[in-house]
Amino acid sequence: MLAAAAAPKPGAVAVAEGERLASVTLPGLTLNVRSRPSTRPGLPPALYVHGLGGSSLNWSALMPLLEDVVDCEALDLPGFGDSPPPDDGDYSVTGHARAVIRHLDASGRGPVHLVANSMGGAVSTRVAAVRPDLVRTLTLISPALPELRVQRTAVPTGLLAVPGVAGLFTRLTEDWTAEQRVRGVLGLCYGDPGRVTPEGLRAAVREMERRLALPYFWDAMARSARGIVNAYTLGGQHGLWRQAERVLAPTLLVYGGRDQLVSYRMARRASAAFRYSRLLTLPDAGHVAMMEYPETVATAIRELLADTGELAGPDELSETPGVRDGGRVSDHRDSGTRS
Repeated sequence: MLAAAAAPKPGAVAVAEGERLASVTLPGLTLNVRSRPSTRPGLPPALYVHGLGGSSLNWSALMPLLEDVVDCEALDLPGFGDSPPPDDGDYSVTGHARAVIRHLDASGRGPVHLVANSMGGAVSTRVAAVRPDLVRTLTLISPALPELRVQRTAVPTGLLAVPGVAGLFTRLTEDWTAEQRVRGVLGLCYGDPGRVTPEGLRAAVREMERRLALPYFWDAMARSARGIVNAYTLGGQHGLWRQAERVLAPTLLVYGGRDQLVSYRMARRASAAFRYSRLLTLPDAGHVAMMEYPETVATAIRELLADTGELAGPDELSETPGVRDGGRVSDHRDSGTRS
């Protein structure tokens, strides 16, 4: 109790202009929801789901670019952002997917345009497979789906799943400043960390300081990393690749050529697994294309919505997807049945 009382109090969560924060309380679960109300009434809802170590802040660059076509909400998964840990301590991919489903069921916003990154991509793949009634379209940016040959640069993140490693890492890095930690994360997640503005760096440092003050920060990270590793080992109908084959929603896949956490070579396998898919490849992007190249990602999402009849309004497409910043778009559509 004394240690808890002495712990520094976390600061306020950042809110970009035009955004709102709300706390949603469900039995055994409290979720922080960041929203950006649409510029026109009656637009279809969208839900954004972040990755391991991320938060709803990861979508603040993308949401303004889509507010005229969808009603935007971004979720802090349990234990991340400003959402406290779940009462049951379940940080598995299934546990996070259950949190997304419970939020959508409780809010009545479904079906939504579901947009996700990294771990959130694995979570959202499971949501789309088991609850197709909740998903209009699916956009996955560097989804954390099982790889047989993991990149060496992704190994340290995977090691967080090993019991005791998070505590060891905390002790070994106790002298690191928040800025040192942020620069390390940016170097791992961005294709070009130089794209981050000085103002963006300062905001990231403030957010890192806030998170490090949370007593459950490393526990949520370690257990969620373990949840991803455990999901990779599941076979049969519960395996993530098998669930990807069951997804019926039109799917946009986004992969970065400089991604150090999810291999660029997985793009081909993913485009074959998701039966109604299209692929956007960004050779210069890293793991968080929606933060590095938000305009390109937004344009590709607009095209997905337009081609599936989900885009409302008179002025739909402002540019050809993939042209800005050197992106390339390819389509894969399969009307047959996969075993």
